[in-house]
Amino acid sequence: MSSEATFQTAEERQQLFNSIAPAYDKLNDLLSLGQHRVWKRMAVTWSRAKTGDNVLDICCGSGDLSFLLAERVGLSGKVTGLDFAKEQLAVASERQKAKTGGCYNNMRWLQGDALELPFANEEFDAITVGYGLRNVSDIPRALEEIYRVLKPGSSASILDFNRPSNMFVSQLQGWMLDNVVVPAATQFGLHEEYAYLKDSIARFPNGVEQEMLARTVGFSRAVHYELAGGLMGTLVLRK
Repeated sequence: MSSEATFQTAEERQQLFNSIAPAYDKLNDLLSLGQHRVWKRMAVTWSRAKTGDNVLDICCGSGDLSFLLAERVGLSGKVTGLDFAKEQLAVASERQKAKTGGCYNNMRWLQGDALELPFANEEFDAITVGYGLRNVSDIPRALEEIYRVLKPGSSASILDFNRPSNMFVSQLQGWMLDNVVVPAATQFGLHEEYAYLKDSIARFPNGVEQEMLARTVGFSRAVHYELAGGLMGTLVLRK
């Protein structure tokens, strides 16, 4: 990949997430000072997943939200983690093997496309997406697929970077990406992969736009919550 790689095609993005898989969890902890775990717990709580539910984690990566979902649905629930990067799924599977507790037994990992979910209509009681919606090539289509496979009355929770409307927060976010995130990733040999973040955030719909897209798809409720002073955001949907 060139130094100006933009990762615009599905194949480029798949390669991107395969390449960052070995260092992904370490970098998340380092770059967020561990706060990403708090944001993910909040996102899972907003999904309203409960004991016995059949739940889906789209763009599951190495499985952080999937494992939190497993803890909520318990022994009688089921968790499916879906991602198009097989290296991320391999990391998730290895993490699962290291965990103790029956709630982690009813988990499966599938390689698949968020734009063509391999599931029946109205199959899931709750859905989460962590840092994935920003990276799909067709956001309205991804929302349509979430709507299709979600049961009526159920919720989806979508966590991602926020595109701040506040100029100071936007400038702070840009400074952090340029001077903290990318240099740290460079130490892991992932300069190009994380330099992509800034452009992807700039192209990402803001909170109000996300709410409008979700309502257009058919969701009865769509509310975007800003987190971390506006640096992150969660879109909470109700079908």
